[in-house]
Amino acid sequence: MNILKKCMALLVVLSITGCAGGLNSMQKREYVAFENEGVLVEEKNPTVGTLLGILPGFGSFYVGEIGYGVANLLLWPASILWDPISGHNGSMSINYDLTRHQIKKQKQAELSSLDDQLGLGKIDNSTYIIEKRKIENKYNYQ
Repeated sequence: MNILKKCMALLVVLSITGCAGGLNSMQKREYVAFENEGVLVEEKNPTVGTLLGILPGFGSFYVGEIGYGVANLLLWPASILWDPISGHNGSMSINYDLTRHQIKKQKQAELSSLDDQLGLGKIDNSTYIIEKRKIENKYNYQ
C-alpha cells in the first residue's frame, strides 16, 4: 500500500510539473517568420535551454520557472524526460514575446511619427493613408 501511495504522489507531481506549453502552431509560424526576416529578439537560446534541461532542473531555471526548476531538481533523473523540452519551449516563448513587444514598439513609433507629420501639415491625408498601409504591411510577419 505504501508503494501505491508513493506512485500516486509521483504521478501527481509529474502531471503538475510537466512541460512548458510552448507556442501554438500560429505562433510557431510567426516565430519562423521573425527568424527569416532577421527581427527575432533572442534573449534565450532554445538549444541552451534544451541542453540545460538535462541537468537537474536547469532547463526550467534558465527560463525563469523557479518553482518548476525546484520540482524538476527533486525529480531528477526522471525530469530529464521533460525538462529539456520545457527549457526549449520556454526559451522560444520568451523570445517570441520579446520580439512581439519590440515590433509593436517600433510600429507604434513609426505610426506616431506619421501622425505628427499629418498633424503638422507636412503630408496630406492620401499620403498619410498610403504611408500608414506601408507601415502596417512592414510589420505583418504572419
